[in-house]
Amino acid sequence: SKPMLEAAIKHASNFFEGTVKPVIVVGARVRSPRARAAVIKLVEATGMPVAVMPNAKGNFPENHPNFIGVFWVNISTPFCGETITIADRYIFVGPMFNDVSTVGFTHPILRDRLLEVAYTHVSVGSEGFYGNVLMEDFLEAAISAIPPNSKALHNYQAMVVAPGKPLRSAPGTPIRTNITYKHIEDMLQQHYALLSDAGDCWFNATYLKLPEGVPYESQMQYASIGWSVGAALGLAAAYGKKRRVVAFIGDGAFQMTAQEVSTMVRYGFNPLLFIMNNGGYTVEVEIHDGPYNVINNWDYRKLMHAFDPEGARSWSAQVRTEEELEAAIKEATGPMSERTCMIEVILDKDDCSRSLLEFGTRLAFQSANAAQIAC
Repeated sequence: SKPMLEAAIKHASNFFEGTVKPVIVVGARVRSPRARAAVIKLVEATGMPVAVMPNAKGNFPENHPNFIGVFWVNISTPFCGETITIADRYIFVGPMFNDVSTVGFTHPILRDRLLEVAYTHVSVGSEGFYGNVLMEDFLEAAISAIPPNSKALHNYQAMVVAPGKPLRSAPGTPIRTNITYKHIEDMLQQHYALLSDAGDCWFNATYLKLPEGVPYESQMQYASIGWSVGAALGLAAAYGKKRRVVAFIGDGAFQMTAQEVSTMVRYGFNPLLFIMNNGGYTVEVEIHDGPYNVINNWDYRKLMHAFDPEGARSWSAQVRTEEELEAAIKEATGPMSERTCMIEVILDKDDCSRSLLEFGTRLAFQSANAAQIAC
């Protein structure tokens, strides 16, 4: 309603008066084109730095000069987490706070510093709640109402250091995860659409630098492994020839829903599926290890033959070295780009990102504490 909107805007404007280092964080519910356009205008009007939550990657252009990265508590992209957590005010637009996006609810976001803009309501600090206020309406009105302040952006720019890239491996060296994603980032194009399954793929894909306009999808509300295979089918059907879907899927996740690839082949869709084969549920290993995290190994490359016996609509490769990965990517993005493509990457079972180690430790600690309290 108009009275509630006006009251919310007045409260928000006063809330940001006299602040020192305010920031903006974009959440997963910023989906509509109108909301996304309003967020960009708000960022530019206020001069504040802007980050995205891990489940909102792709919801704000990463080439924007105010973009500072992905806020994911202690596993944020470099210098982003520090910038957000030391802020004295933050605007969270469309956030989804759950155990994954907050790393076991350990995020240090203080309610009395928070302006939260949801789909149909706005909350200001710990004392103001305004219902029946649409996200888009509030954002558009806030553009001229929130006082400009670029102090946090200047602080970020003063301390940020450009990230490095892993060095090239010696010929024949077993491939590593960081090498794999270096080449994936290099191959990304503006007409792609990315998605990532639960597990270590989450963390590695989060740090990819997206070309302008490239959408990114992940599923962090329930952390459902195997989600990405069906999601890749759905995205490929929705985008058609407009975008090529590129998916990052762990071997354990893929075994949950592998049959969806048959439908991709049947309808002539051309996604590029990276199967990260490290022999088990690595994300579960880091939370609670046991023999149940080791899975039966498939020959994923040959699986494509079962879905496409004639071999005319699909293509697959298995890679064990950096040079084999380069050759496979060249083939999948070149002569085989109109087919359903799968690249199986053979990784060591203990090869995972630092972020997964941090994440697993936090969740294991949380689970242990919960068990002690229950006793």
